[in-house]
Amino acid sequence: MSVDVIMPQMGESIAEGTIVKWLKNVGDRVERDEPLFEISTDKVDAEIPSPSAGTLLEVLVTAGTTVEINTVVGRIGAAGEARDSAAKPAPAPAAPEQLAARPAASAPATAPASKSAPVPPAMTDTAAAVGERTIVRSSPVVQKIAAEKGVDVALVEGTGEGGRVTKKDILTYIESASRSSIASAPAPAPAAAPAYSAPAAATVTPAPAGSAPRPQVFAAGQDEVREPMSIMRKKIAEHMVMSKHTSPHVYTIFEVDMSEVMKRKDAMKREFEAEGVKLTFLPFFIEACIRGIKEYPIVNSSVDGDTIVYKRNVNVGIAVAIENGLIVPVIKGADQMNMLGLARTAANLAERARTKRLLPDDVQGGTFTITNVGVFGGLVGLPIINQPQAAILGIGTIVKRAVVIDDAIAIRPIVYLSLSYDHRIIDGAAAAHFLTVVKRELEKPAD
Repeated sequence: MSVDVIMPQMGESIAEGTIVKWLKNVGDRVERDEPLFEISTDKVDAEIPSPSAGTLLEVLVTAGTTVEINTVVGRIGAAGEARDSAAKPAPAPAAPEQLAARPAASAPATAPASKSAPVPPAMTDTAAAVGERTIVRSSPVVQKIAAEKGVDVALVEGTGEGGRVTKKDILTYIESASRSSIASAPAPAPAAAPAYSAPAAATVTPAPAGSAPRPQVFAAGQDEVREPMSIMRKKIAEHMVMSKHTSPHVYTIFEVDMSEVMKRKDAMKREFEAEGVKLTFLPFFIEACIRGIKEYPIVNSSVDGDTIVYKRNVNVGIAVAIENGLIVPVIKGADQMNMLGLARTAANLAERARTKRLLPDDVQGGTFTITNVGVFGGLVGLPIINQPQAAILGIGTIVKRAVVIDDAIAIRPIVYLSLSYDHRIIDGAAAAHFLTVVKRELEKPAD
């Protein structure tokens, strides 16, 4: 007996969803809870698991179609089972004028453009071959493997549906490239001794696989290529334009010495590893911002008409770059967490964002946002406010610089912090006072 596959309801306020792509073809074997198709709603993108094991008998709603929740979009049954001729037809996609009439959806704040992880020489390819695979489709599992091995998925020949890169494809590619690399790799040169003993600056983390836009390749004689925006990209565009039209943006930038944070991080690293959590710099910034908000709560407020709304809870949004877009999951009640709780929650939300396992509630209720432009090497970013919030902090990369301390030149790890704020309710003095507290908390000596 066949099992209906339905468009799930991803939250109480969500009435419809768009099928972005099917991950299986009709006739393919599928296991229970295996990702079956990908959807996009006005809150989150997600991969929907199969409700049953069996064979995909029918696809009733094609990719790119928007349907109401609980609509039957496909059927799963035993191989060779007859298709149900009385299947409920899928509703027709909404007309353009209907789509245009829908309210702008909530979308995440800006995040910096990213660059793909470096590819070892043995894993390069010709420009022509890359051009043939400009649009790459792959699962989160494949993207994770690519990120860990430093492989550009665009270089892998996909054998799945529509050129989709499968797990077998990327493992075969890595194995082949590794054999080639071992055969031709030169002996490593001895490492040079460091010129000074200052704390090591933070390294730039490679971009998650698929997070950077692929280069566009033009055919001979072709002057332009037109490509429809994805659902996520349209919602980001709507939200960013709305934010700029709503809030007069003003920016303040501070320089912060990260020497003490690095000492504290090194001292706490093993304790966190014992708890199964990798300690990054992000929890230190969140903790410092919470302290600043406690002293200057206007930063954690919003505007409702001509009323300022102060928020008791500090719910910190973390901008996460994902494939062809970005999303801002929220750490609820961040002011009630210790450093371990902040680190664990932030890592969990980021991982679920990249693997499309966020729920609508995970991206709602933020009161203040942090975006890390430095993770991809950016020194300074001026992010757009994530409405209806009043401010967003941009974190640059940590770089060793020559600074003057007590009339002497010293080398210190320095980071630039930028605060974008709504000048309707936050003045320059309040923004500077807030960043002064953040700077004080980050530079205070370790206990």
